[in-house]
Formats: sequence, structure tokens, C-alpha cells
Amino acid sequence: MATYTLAQPKVTAWEETLRKVVLVLARLLLALLFFANLFWKMPPTFNCPADFTFARADVSGKLVRSSGLCDWVGVEAVWSHRPRQFFVVNLDNQGPPEIALDVSWLARLNGLFLENFVMPNIRWFGYVVWGMEAFIFVSLLLGLFGRLGALVAIAQSAQLQLGLAGISNPFEWEWGYHLMVMISLIVFAFAPGRILGIDAWLRPRLQAASERGNRPARFLGWLT
Repeated sequence: MATYTLAQPKVTAWEETLRKVVLVLARLLLALLFFANLFWKMPPTFNCPADFTFARADVSGKLVRSSGLCDWVGVEAVWSHRPRQFFVVNLDNQGPPEIALDVSWLARLNGLFLENFVMPNIRWFGYVVWGMEAFIFVSLLLGLFGRLGALVAIAQSAQLQLGLAGISNPFEWEWGYHLMVMISLIVFAFAPGRILGIDAWLRPRLQAASERGNRPARFLGWLT
């Protein structure tokens, strides 16, 4: 009995070019997003008040704002105690949503991390936050260890997603944070630093060193 195998359709030159252009644009725009958010929380104060007071809820539950990084960390902590839903869909734009995923318990875990670790150590942990975002920008802009930069972007975006996506005061559009995570995942999966990035030059050399038994080169090659 004859068997037939369907041939895989060929990717045309224009399709391949389009894919490369879109991936590079995704990488550069993600870099720009993190670059644009470096300046409102510059070290050493991170634009916090002199006493590093965080945003908080008063006795009536009203949000009392602060400034800089302390403001947004405090906002996340306040909202970690309130019900949270993701992927909210209201089909008739009236009444409660017909589709929603309750993530209150995840938001609360994020709040515990903020309240018990980040907030007491903000004077030095602020450097970690700022440094992560600066690294993401440099890595993705240059296409240098782009997969590592994307991995850090996933972690940073996911934390912001848990803390801020879908809150009503201040209003934060939940899909903006979901899209940040999704673009970071795409950049991680397709490693566009290998296109018009330093990784395009670095990766073959790391692969050659890996084939000679250099284990660090094998690990570093995975991050490009």
C-alpha cells in the first residue's frame, strides 16, 4: 500500500523577512517600554518621600497616595487585600462579569512578599527593581543575551501583572499587563537578539566553544 507524506509548505522570502522584522520590533519596543519607566524611580531615592512612606489605605479604606516607587509598591500592597479577577469579560456591559478568573490568592501571595520583604528593604531593594529594568533595556536594545533579558522581563511583568492588572483606583487596564507578559514570552521563545543583535555574532562562537566541551559556553549559548 502506498503511503503519502504531505510536504511542508515552504516559507517564502517575504514571509521570512516579515517574521524577522516583527520579532526585532517586538524586542525593541519591549526595550523602549522598560526604558521609559526608568526615570520616574531613579536611585538613590527612587522618587520616594524623604521618609520612604508607602501608599496605604486609611481607616475608611480610601487610598492615600505617596510618590515614586513607594507609591506603586504601596498600591500593590493595598490591592493585595482586595478581591482580584483576571480576563474579565462582561458580555452585556451590565452587572457582574460573565467570564473571570479569580486570582485573589495569587495577588495576596504577591502582597505578602511586598509587605514582608520589599517594603522593609526598599532603600536597597529599589536598586534591584531599577537594575532589573535597566538590564532588560540594555539586553533587548543590543540583542545581547536577549533570552536572559526576556526572562527577566517575564518575571518583572508577571509581578506587575499580579500587583496592578485590573485594579480600579488608580485605574490600570488589565490587558496592558497581560500583553506585557505575552510579548516578553514571545521574545523569550524566539530570541530575536539573533537577528540584528550582538547575539547573532556571539551565538556561533559560544556553540563552537560548547562543542569543544566548554560547559559555561553551552549555558551562555542558551541565554542568547
